Amino acid sequence: MKKAEYLREFIGEALGTFILTLFGCGSVAVAVLFGEYNSIFQIGMVWGVGVTLAIYLTRHLSNAHLNPAVTLAMVVAKRMKAAKIPAYFTAQFTGAFLAGWGVLVLFSPSIAAYESVHGLVRGSDASVMTAKMFGEFYPNPGGSAAVSLPLAMGAEFFGTFLLVLAIFGLTENANAGRPDNSITPLFIGLTVSSVIWLIAPLTQAGINPARDFAPRMVAWVAGWGKAAFPDSHGGFFWVYILSPLAGGTAAAACEPFIKRITVNSNNR
Repeated sequence: MKKAEYLREFIGEALGTFILTLFGCGSVAVAVLFGEYNSIFQIGMVWGVGVTLAIYLTRHLSNAHLNPAVTLAMVVAKRMKAAKIPAYFTAQFTGAFLAGWGVLVLFSPSIAAYESVHGLVRGSDASVMTAKMFGEFYPNPGGSAAVSLPLAMGAEFFGTFLLVLAIFGLTENANAGRPDNSITPLFIGLTVSSVIWLIAPLTQAGINPARDFAPRMVAWVAGWGKAAFPDSHGGFFWVYILSPLAGGTAAAACEPFIKRITVNSNNR
């Protein structure tokens, strides 16, 4: 890959992932700290808007994957060369990491005030109520759902599968029913919102390893320590990294069959 192309795509993926993570994690922070966005519907909409804006702003620079699960799926589906994976992954995690710091800096005084009012000691088990502004947890802290590790993995797998499958369908030229390219990002954003509305009560809906792991590391460095991770058995890895990657890969494996059906349908 040429140096100029590498730099352009790196900037695109880093900037896009930064934007979606900043808006998304920022909405969770506002909900936790100020009691705004009192429903999953509202938070899901903010995430969807963040994804939509990020794609519009960066798709001329890169392919606007903004998610390692999407990048891996594109490689498996042979829509992108595997040699680009390191650049895309590095850019996505970098953008999400910087967004995590952005949220921390922006809301740091409010976080400290919230901890003081509610008697939270940063790093304690109870501090997951503020750590969830950065990384996801299962079950969703403050919720009533009973979620086991296998169920959490299944939810993240299924959510990412649906997202990537929708992306393939929305960007497949053979799909006569797909929207115009000018509004495709809007439908991808709505897909993200829909997935959040479906599985957020269970796992907070990560569906993006970069968006989860990088801000989670910010929380870990900033004093939340072990409270930044959902359990002591590596659950964050199985649920929020491996499962989305597997879900995206599964969608990519289905893509040739769906494309074949679509082409055959168009030829009738």
